[in-house]
Amino acid sequence: MATTARAAAGAVLVLAALLALAGAEDPYLFFEWKVTYGTKTLLGAPQKVILINGEFPGPRINCSSNNNIVVNVFNQLDQPLLFHWNGMQHRKNSWMDGLPGTNCPIPPNTNFTYKWQPKDQIGTFFYFPSIGMQRAAGGCGAITVVSRLLIPVPFDPPPPESDHVVLIGDWYTKDHEAMARMLDAGKGLGRPEGVVINGVAGPANPSSPPMFTFEAGKTYRFRVCNTGVKASLNFRIQGHDMRLVEMEGSHTVQDMYDSLDVHVGHCLSVLVDADQKPGDYYLVASTRFIHDARSASAVIRYAGSSAPPSPDVPEPPAGYAWSINQWRSFRWNLTASAARPNPQGSYHYGQINITRTIKLMVSRGHIDGKLKYGFNGVSHRDTETPLKLAEYFNVTEGVFSYNQMGDVPPAVNGPLHVVPNVITAEFRTFIEIVFENPEKSMDSLHLNGYAFFGVGMGPGKWSPELRKTYNLLDAVSRHTIQVYPRSWSAIMLTFDNAGMWNIRSNIWERHYLGEQLYMSVMSPARSLRDEYNMPENALRCGKVVGLPLPPSYAPAR
Repeated sequence: MATTARAAAGAVLVLAALLALAGAEDPYLFFEWKVTYGTKTLLGAPQKVILINGEFPGPRINCSSNNNIVVNVFNQLDQPLLFHWNGMQHRKNSWMDGLPGTNCPIPPNTNFTYKWQPKDQIGTFFYFPSIGMQRAAGGCGAITVVSRLLIPVPFDPPPPESDHVVLIGDWYTKDHEAMARMLDAGKGLGRPEGVVINGVAGPANPSSPPMFTFEAGKTYRFRVCNTGVKASLNFRIQGHDMRLVEMEGSHTVQDMYDSLDVHVGHCLSVLVDADQKPGDYYLVASTRFIHDARSASAVIRYAGSSAPPSPDVPEPPAGYAWSINQWRSFRWNLTASAARPNPQGSYHYGQINITRTIKLMVSRGHIDGKLKYGFNGVSHRDTETPLKLAEYFNVTEGVFSYNQMGDVPPAVNGPLHVVPNVITAEFRTFIEIVFENPEKSMDSLHLNGYAFFGVGMGPGKWSPELRKTYNLLDAVSRHTIQVYPRSWSAIMLTFDNAGMWNIRSNIWERHYLGEQLYMSVMSPARSLRDEYNMPENALRCGKVVGLPLPPSYAPAR
């Protein structure tokens, strides 16, 4: 009886501790960034890059689910600046999304403080500067979100010895301002000149110092993101298989791969066992689907080894079919917990009725001799007054009009219309979005504010009959999806996060030229339960300068 009483008392104490923890504010992590230009020699010639606290790539944000992240950004560039937190859902808080449609830019020689939470999120993400072509100059860094201590991680013990970030991306030797001028003049960017791995370009050689060190018998986690602007990349480690464990915030079925395609804007995690003969091995990233392929490599060294890497570096796979089949092999781990203790598979997305289908076909055309991209005949342009601020202050007239683009492409391809492209979605409705890419090159699409289920893809044009090919059980929940040339990809999601959210191409040339739109999701209750008021420190510009604040949203009930 005494043992039972002690057990009951212990249970009460544990419950009390959990309740106290639930009532407490989540921990804060503070960062101060000084953003400057610097000079790096990457592909044989010095060029201007964007540094954060002198670092290239920028510093890693390593945090736990629900931490409060406070980043004070000092813009010491000669241009306006914004940072976007790629894959962060910013629940109820598109005010911190860091895009021209949601935020006034940070002027040169001033600062702004971002505050956001990876609310109910875990996984691998990254940030980047979002104005113009600044992303092509660097300023990117990793965001890694680990589970809270009470949430089990679906890895076999012991835990990984180390948790490494690998930022891979294509690289141009042109200055980012020169790239913007080329696009403004109607010219394309052409092919990238090289590939970088964690800010280091080109192939390593046998005498290169190691980027990573292995201890035989240990397991290592590699978090890989393609932070480039155009090229899909294939990632592999010489002589080692990789166990896929996570993609953009979702635990996956842990299948083994000898190489993985990582498309622009995509992130994933793998576990690698140090189970080979001690020596040096190459970690390799190579461009895919473009002529005159480029590669970069780095050295992984087993501790105490002096054996050089083998010159036989594995070649990347060829063709689109291999890549599509690999995508079809990715599966959601239905029994694992993510940021919450309930299993991921407890959300049965395949049993929810679709309330609306939006078919977005990539449009390409010339206006005054200059190339433009868009969706469904509409090419987006940014506005002096950010769309979210114009909506919040009810001064949209003269800034943008809603729903100038239809849910289906026009029957006849006419000239592109260049306008701010904002469409609306009814709050908490379950919507299917189909992307069609009629171009001869790859596309990669991203949706801010949400994770979605990539349920299907295939060649040619989409039709409703193709829904029978969808994966309605265990498609991975994520925020990016690739669309192969002359092909389609389909996603499903519930629009339950109020705010102004960007849907865009990750191919930054296309994005810059208008292949993006904003989705306005408004709660009819106008309640703080669903969306936060504009933060007190929000920058103002355009038409909202000097205006009185609108009434607060209603208190949460």
